[in-house]
Amino acid sequence: MQPRNMSMSGVVDLAAVKAAGEAKAKAEQARAEAARQAAQGGGTGPAAGAVPPSALVFDVDEAGFERDVLQLSAEVPVVLDFWAEWCQPCKQLSPLLERLTAEANGRIVLAKVDVDANQMLMQQFQIQGIPAVFAVVAGQVLPLFQGVAPEQQIRDTLAQLVQVAEERFGIIGLEVDPNAEGAAADSAPAEAPAGPHDALLEAAVVALDAGDLGGAVQAYKNVLADDPGNTEAKLGLAQAELLARVQHMNPQAVRAAAAENPRDPAAQIAAADLDLVGGHVEDAFGRLVDTVKVTFGDDRDAVRLRLLELFEVIGADDPRVSAARTALARVLF
Repeated sequence: MQPRNMSMSGVVDLAAVKAAGEAKAKAEQARAEAARQAAQGGGTGPAAGAVPPSALVFDVDEAGFERDVLQLSAEVPVVLDFWAEWCQPCKQLSPLLERLTAEANGRIVLAKVDVDANQMLMQQFQIQGIPAVFAVVAGQVLPLFQGVAPEQQIRDTLAQLVQVAEERFGIIGLEVDPNAEGAAADSAPAEAPAGPHDALLEAAVVALDAGDLGGAVQAYKNVLADDPGNTEAKLGLAQAELLARVQHMNPQAVRAAAAENPRDPAAQIAAADLDLVGGHVEDAFGRLVDTVKVTFGDDRDAVRLRLLELFEVIGADDPRVSAARTALARVLF
């Protein structure tokens, strides 16, 4: 299932829910009451209303939707994860959403909706397939994406969600009490044993050195199957897949096709791969951003996804990636 294009510009009213103004008014009253209680208490601990980290991710059902999502959405953007126990892609996406929610530290919360137990909510949101991810801000719904999207793409979308909530609705999120579960966090086990991952990563490097790109790709995928957030494996996989794509290309023919067909997504994608392998990073990124401008639908999505893959090759901290993300955002939004 391919993720849909994500847009922050099309905010639409959620049918059959209370108006955003009413939800926001209730939240403002609650915040005012919490502030009064804090002032009367005069304590030096966290302000009244601070929540423990565990409260940032929760299950929601039809009965509690108004209280747990609509009213809360006046204080913090609520991300909705529509999932089911039988859905294998959901099992890949949900842990990632939970981790990114924890990293956001109160700027978003994650509400998990089991579609098998909440058919009415599934119908209200017009869910055609799962996993499907929405957000609710001040009682209004933002469709985010459907299917499993790359981690960086999800990070970017959540960052845009926070920005929209702050700039358009004045919503800044919840205060998190870092001490509420400090002991539990300190004693948390490592995400995965380091030994097997080290062995697999070493196997991938050996395969790359031997020119076995298929073996390297599979080794990195094996790591990511156990540890989807492994940065080294994600970077290695992106690089190995790039090398595999260009391995049998005819550079002259690829560049000629790109020059003759500036609106052809496949031609521009192939040329961008060659640009990156040749060290022309800005050229590769600029080529694909320009192609996003002149394409639509599935063609645009293919170009955008390849650009996100090339970002992974270079690394999120590279300033050229940051500049290209900004350029891409201007084109998309």
